[in-house]
Amino acid sequence: MSDRYLPSATDWVREQVEKIEQTGDTRSVSVMDRPVVMLTMRGRRTGATRKVPLMRVEHDGVYAAVASKGGAPEHPAWYGNLLADPHITLQDGTRSWPAVAREITGEGRAQWWERCVAAYPPYAEYQEKTDRLIPVLLLEPAAD
Repeated sequence: MSDRYLPSATDWVREQVEKIEQTGDTRSVSVMDRPVVMLTMRGRRTGATRKVPLMRVEHDGVYAAVASKGGAPEHPAWYGNLLADPHITLQDGTRSWPAVAREITGEGRAQWWERCVAAYPPYAEYQEKTDRLIPVLLLEPAAD
């Protein structure tokens, strides 16, 4: 990743990332009193390092990233970043590790969607608000 970090233009995202970096712990912030993880990735246009806190959805050591953007008609910018370069750093609590993102479809997505909605119920409402199928990406530990 680039040494150049570009903070988010979105205030709440930038503020949460700053708090996580100050404390070294994703548990220092939450969304609607629910835990988050932080993804560090390469921006597809700038090549710079980008960071985003996302809802914590985990099952058996695998995490999911839900590209909901609150049910907006377009995908969040970070989704395009992960498609362009799926190699990220994932932080949960004080632990960070390299991971690889991959979008899932079909039955796998359906199974994970249930887990995502259980972790953060507003996802169901977000899906109802948009015509697009909200992407779900698995964040799996990178092979050594």
